[in-house]
Amino acid sequence: MPGQLERRVRERARESCEYCLLPQAAYRFTFPLDHIIAKQHGGKTALANLAVACLCNSRKGPNLAGLDPVTGQLVRLFHPRRDHWHDHFRWKGARIQGRTAIGRTTIAVLDMNHSDSVAVRAQLIVEGGFPHLRILRDE
Repeated sequence: MPGQLERRVRERARESCEYCLLPQAAYRFTFPLDHIIAKQHGGKTALANLAVACLCNSRKGPNLAGLDPVTGQLVRLFHPRRDHWHDHFRWKGARIQGRTAIGRTTIAVLDMNHSDSVAVRAQLIVEGGFPHLRILRDE
């Protein structure tokens, strides 16, 4: 992947996971770039199809959809380029809650409330280092 493309993706994401919003600075490893639509499904290596993702990337894999844990219906996953985060998710402390079927399904498939991720977010909140602290206080 061209370095300039990678830089543009990371700058747009403000160095945070575009799914769970964890900041890159909280981890020693560099967050990988995720093909929102996987290559195997025809997704391109292009700015419009790339997102920064923490461990959410490995849990998402090539999935485009999953089963809503409430309704059991097949639902597409959150798309960071087309969807607005706050339309589908909200904060409850360090945990992410789904506002919609897309939000609930994405949380389940990507395991966004994995105990390790929640612990990191909780510690960042205590330290005042979570970039979205104002949002956490507002909700």
